[in-house]
Amino acid sequence: MEAVKQGSATVGLKNKDYAILLALKRSTSELSAHQKKIIAIDEHVGITIAGLTADARVLTRYMRNECTNERYAHDQPLPITRLVGALGNKMQACTQRYDRRPYGVGLLIGGYDSQGPHIYQTCPSSNYFDCKCMAIGARSQSARTYLEKNLDSLHTTTLNELVKHGLLALRECLPNDVELSNKNVSIAVVGKDHPFSVYDDEAVEQWLHLTSEEERKGRRAKDTRMDDEPAAPEGEQAPNPEAGQPQVDVAVDDTHMAVD
Repeated sequence: MEAVKQGSATVGLKNKDYAILLALKRSTSELSAHQKKIIAIDEHVGITIAGLTADARVLTRYMRNECTNERYAHDQPLPITRLVGALGNKMQACTQRYDRRPYGVGLLIGGYDSQGPHIYQTCPSSNYFDCKCMAIGARSQSARTYLEKNLDSLHTTTLNELVKHGLLALRECLPNDVELSNKNVSIAVVGKDHPFSVYDDEAVEQWLHLTSEEERKGRRAKDTRMDDEPAAPEGEQAPNPEAGQPQVDVAVDDTHMAVD
């Protein structure tokens, strides 16, 4: 679980027709490329990871085999619920054997099948949850708070509005001096008549244009705007934000104060 908490943040959310995954890409140094965070499993499903990438590759290979076997045997895409159930059984076996360790990676699984769009979260403990939206990874609590505030409106949004909500939630996971850009964001979309598609680098620009430059900079832009506000002239009292409330002057007679 600690490995998941230290991984770069990723967000998944859905409306009535689409499921989308968004992830922050992280590079180990300025000379290296950004780590790939979103992985396609089949035409109707993909995952995004937070934690140990090597463990994610093992699970990815297993999920791809399951989807391929379903298409070969039954000529149909594997339902997302069955895929996640099989994955949970595989992960759970490692928690019961003394010679194996749990997989140190958390997954957000986004897919679309006959039941509609799905967002699933899996944990190293092998628990998995069917979610309306979810964020995992470093600083993800801020993203979950944003998603909880806008949860009621997500189901009826359009695809563009859904992606914008995802970008604003992902922005909450970044430090103040970093802004969203096509270098550090990956987006994946799957839905009705829309196969699983991953957008990286220049392809992300079409989605980033849905947010304003100030929104991409996040809290830093707000803090800068507050710093630029003129101060009250000398001798005048600064405006009270709680206007209309009476000001009370409290006088303290320190000669009668007792200190323990």
